[in-house]
Amino acid sequence: MKITDLLRKDGIELNVNAADQNAAIDKLIELHTKVGNLKDAGEFKKAILAREEKGSTAVGMGIAVPHGKSAAVASAGVTAITIPSGIDYKSLDGNPSKLFFMIAAPDTAADTHLEVLSKLMTLLMDQSFSQKLIDAKTPDEFLEIIDKKEAEKDAEEAAKKAAAAAPAAPSVKKLVGVTACPTGIAHTFMAAESLELKAKEMGIDIKVEKDGSGGAKDVLSAADIREADVVIVAADKNIEMGRFDGKKVIIASTKEAIHGPEDLIKKAQSGDVAVYHHTGTVTKAENTSNESAGRKAYKHLMNGVSHMLPFVIGGGILIAIAFLLDDYSIDPSNFGSNTPVAAWFKSIGGAAFGFMLPILAGFIAQSIADRPGLAVGFVGGYLASTGATFAAPGGDVPSAFLGALVAGFVGGYIVLGLRKLCEGLPAALEGIKPVLIYPLIGTLLIGLVMCLINPVVGALNAWISGVLTGMSDGSIIILGALLGAMMATDMGGPLNKAAYAFGLASLANQNETGYMIMAAIMVGGMVPPIAIALATIFFKNKFTAAERKSGPVNFIMGLSFITEGAIPYAAADPLHVIPSLLVGSGVAGALSMAFKCTLMAPHGGIFVFPVVGNVAMYLVALLVGSAVGCLLLGILKKNAQEA
Repeated sequence: MKITDLLRKDGIELNVNAADQNAAIDKLIELHTKVGNLKDAGEFKKAILAREEKGSTAVGMGIAVPHGKSAAVASAGVTAITIPSGIDYKSLDGNPSKLFFMIAAPDTAADTHLEVLSKLMTLLMDQSFSQKLIDAKTPDEFLEIIDKKEAEKDAEEAAKKAAAAAPAAPSVKKLVGVTACPTGIAHTFMAAESLELKAKEMGIDIKVEKDGSGGAKDVLSAADIREADVVIVAADKNIEMGRFDGKKVIIASTKEAIHGPEDLIKKAQSGDVAVYHHTGTVTKAENTSNESAGRKAYKHLMNGVSHMLPFVIGGGILIAIAFLLDDYSIDPSNFGSNTPVAAWFKSIGGAAFGFMLPILAGFIAQSIADRPGLAVGFVGGYLASTGATFAAPGGDVPSAFLGALVAGFVGGYIVLGLRKLCEGLPAALEGIKPVLIYPLIGTLLIGLVMCLINPVVGALNAWISGVLTGMSDGSIIILGALLGAMMATDMGGPLNKAAYAFGLASLANQNETGYMIMAAIMVGGMVPPIAIALATIFFKNKFTAAERKSGPVNFIMGLSFITEGAIPYAAADPLHVIPSLLVGSGVAGALSMAFKCTLMAPHGGIFVFPVVGNVAMYLVALLVGSAVGCLLLGILKKNAQEA
């Protein structure tokens, strides 16, 4: 397959007059529609913009390569435009972009087009070739320039293969490298080509493995690595580093490889390169960058949140199904488990929820300390969910997701500390560090930490319960606002549990005030997921692509009184999300009390609305509280930054 099999004459437009980045994207998508590559232009544009949110696809040197992989693509293809005057496309080198290729890839397992696309990316690294395309007068000339360059590249690759097949003369300096970017379409291959071109120019032998979306290309063999003097890892995502143990390794980003290949190769030539020692972990190139502490903490947090999300969604929907299938009249206090079928769904959903906090803490710790941090974080998250203390090792008062956040970060840094302390141990003990020393001592230490945290939570819980009991004789509206806000503050933690336990105790009084308290508590717990779901629709730029995809599921969770659906979003940005949800839930609780809504069931969400007193105004309280929370999320949250 040739490049011109994907890039057709009708998909090229030269000397385009586009005012900005959005206009250029629209023109390129229009050309894709014209040649029949798309099933849904609107959906494909969403994929393009989601990719741009992760980082600009303007790679510098006047070139931008927006790309997207989507079910809206009917067939793989490329379109191209030139804007000789240039536009601001947030390029990596800060210069205007003049030459644009847009790659449309279908969201299927068929990645046969990627080899052709990677070839196009490598050709563009030749600045004289790119300039010829910018200067082209007609689409036919544009395609002719590409055909000629592609033929030269194919001949060069054939010569490389022939040379590789013949016995090679010993080289003065041999390098190997790996390039990888999150999407594996453009930057991966451009970084590799940049290194290969510069090495050839400098007379140095190099082989680069490209870790693309269709799998790794030109995979480094054990012999390649063994014979190499230096390894250059230019990656923006995790790669397996164990094979480079004992080798001199330079770790960089794809941006550095694209724009500064000579600097990387000269560093390799200098010999001033540290030897990499593997500890049974996956090493991240990003950890060596000059990122701020806040940005690194955010990435650690998002690693935990992204792994936790499937458990929240899967478990939450199964619990909602249990409420749907159950019979409230059998035992209102046991709603969700009254019938065998409902109990079965609820038990499976509950099992998924049971993994939620250990997964959150475990993968935060793994992001900080790599694989050795995983076990330590898991244990810390589990202890946060059970509420283990020195007095009650099996569990007392859980510290829930806030405790799990603490466990994840503390667990990760415990392992980093242990790694530092163990640096002086004999080399013979290197192999037992990740399998014995780190998990044994790390698990013990995180257990001690959580047994200190959980009692504090227990004391806080008891104090809050006393305060609430004292308030029940005062302003009922203020109490409703407070109870609603507490349901949204830590979503399963001490404040949430204290409010819910107070509601259960109020139900036992079997009077109107008790039923009003329970109603305010449930509506306060329903608001957070619904507010999140609304915000992902109305304030899309505030959320990552993954968060937006999961957002609508929160409608189901909120309507089912599963407050935990909001946890991944709160965990990812607690300083902005929790205050927004707290106010929204507080408004809902206050309105519920003001409208004198009542509820005799302890759970169930919308499925127990038939037994809600003044149900119409209860819906009003829910809608107003959710709208307030959504609006505050739009105001307080910053625009999303995808890793």
